[in-house]
Amino acid sequence: MKAVICNSFGPIDSLSLENVEGFKSNEEEVEVEIKAAALNFPDVLMVEGKYQSLPKFPFSPGGEFAGIITKESNSDSRFKVGDEVFGATGHGCLAEKIALSPGKLRHKPEHMSFEIAAGLTTTYGTSYYALKQRGNLAKGETLLVLGAAGGVGLAAVQLGKAMGAKVIAAASSREKLEIAKSHGADELIDYSGGELKEKVKSLTNGKGADVIYDPVGGELFDQCMRCINWYGRILVVGFVGGEIPRVPTNLILLKSCQVIGVFYGAFSARYPLENERNFQEILDYVEKGAVIPLTGKTFPLEEYKEALTCLAERRAIGKIVVKVQ
Repeated sequence: MKAVICNSFGPIDSLSLENVEGFKSNEEEVEVEIKAAALNFPDVLMVEGKYQSLPKFPFSPGGEFAGIITKESNSDSRFKVGDEVFGATGHGCLAEKIALSPGKLRHKPEHMSFEIAAGLTTTYGTSYYALKQRGNLAKGETLLVLGAAGGVGLAAVQLGKAMGAKVIAAASSREKLEIAKSHGADELIDYSGGELKEKVKSLTNGKGADVIYDPVGGELFDQCMRCINWYGRILVVGFVGGEIPRVPTNLILLKSCQVIGVFYGAFSARYPLENERNFQEILDYVEKGAVIPLTGKTFPLEEYKEALTCLAERRAIGKIVVKVQ
């Protein structure tokens, strides 16, 4: 089968598309023919050896997929050969086939394309867990979303609006902000010039945001600490800005605010039933039209380097998807 292979940590150019021997699944695993794989920024970090959990060599990057079951598990009757499914594995999805535990799968809604389904698990799972369990976002509160047109950012804009919050979308260009606006954002902030704090204060009558969703980090995090409301919650989702900031604990004290980590992978592994309830609620939002997933750009498998580079250079709007076959 064809698969994108990482033999050693390094730049995206060090990856190769290879014909590899088929794997052998065990009796409890299912095998899935992958139709589409969705990419996330951690895929870039993993290839570079900078992610918090790293697979053994050789491995294929790509953490999310959608496809068709070609072999059933002998211990789980929920999934049959021919079923259309989607899920997340952490890595291994830039390949024509994958073997995995059926517990990592969900049935794909009949009306949903493989490309859309491939990008649901990580971005929407992360953002809903962040807003619901970690941020305790309440109806009527103000939510500030950084990186609001990227995968997790746009998911947070949509879910925050569906949960009844006033959503301020912040991004680095007018094009990205227009995307966020079309998906429910109430107010827009262009921080391409580095300015964020005063603009947030202006939109909130000087109070600041109640919840801040930050997948960017870097210098913007410091401004988030200075435009959070009393009893506010800052959600640390990632560091696509490159720099991991230091937390000014004096501001945590003065504002009685919380700085809260969001590690969706650990949550979904530790609390699978709660995670499954979350996902049923996400799918309900999608079914009702309150959340409309956006695939920003689709690449063929042969153009995997361009797809990963789009993420690395922070040009992604919505989900970046690789059409495998």
